[in-house]
Amino acid sequence: MFEIGNSLREARLRQGLDYAQVELGTKIRSKYLKALEDEHFETLPAQPYVKGFLRTYADYLGLDGQLYVDEYNSRYVVDGHEDGAPIVRRPPSARGRRDRGVERRVVLFALLGIALLTALVIVAWKFGGDNSSSPPAVSSSSPPAPTTLRLTGVNGGTYVEVRRNSATGTVLLQATIPSGHKEVLDGSRFWLYVKRSGGIRVALAGKAVSLPARRNLRVIVTPTRTALANG
Repeated sequence: MFEIGNSLREARLRQGLDYAQVELGTKIRSKYLKALEDEHFETLPAQPYVKGFLRTYADYLGLDGQLYVDEYNSRYVVDGHEDGAPIVRRPPSARGRRDRGVERRVVLFALLGIALLTALVIVAWKFGGDNSSSPPAVSSSSPPAPTTLRLTGVNGGTYVEVRRNSATGTVLLQATIPSGHKEVLDGSRFWLYVKRSGGIRVALAGKAVSLPARRNLRVIVTPTRTALANG
């Protein structure tokens, strides 16, 4: 038996990562990452989210995600049933209840604002302007710029191998990228092997990609997520 939250926090701090970097790499909101580290599981939306977030967060830090899910099941799930199993949980704190109340009010005000804006648009369309039946002009726009992967050497640089889509995909780059040197590759899904993650900065579609701090790193990088890869 081990402490779920403390081990996650120690792994994150050991790699020099802050919540913003982890949120970018896992797509899990920072407040939920902190809740996992504090073991405030009652603040997460539902039991399936807890398990999914635990597995994703642990895997991102290079830990065994399934081990964390098993530990959570052994401590917080009775009878081991996935659906309908009674949950042993801490009672929600007063602060948690206040936060949920604030969130509900924010959602309500947002819905009221959308409804009001929609009504104003309908009134303006119905009573404003002329009665001609000519269709509105469609403005032309340039095609979207292609998605690109940008690699920049830092802190002495490192050796990098890039393949398209997966470990068996077409080789796009095999080279040592020195400090200050940049490589740009077109595409939206890449398999990367990085000998030393501290020697490279990675950006995809203009957004920084957070890499776990380790050697001989293999990851799959897409515009929506970064995940550890095999092979």
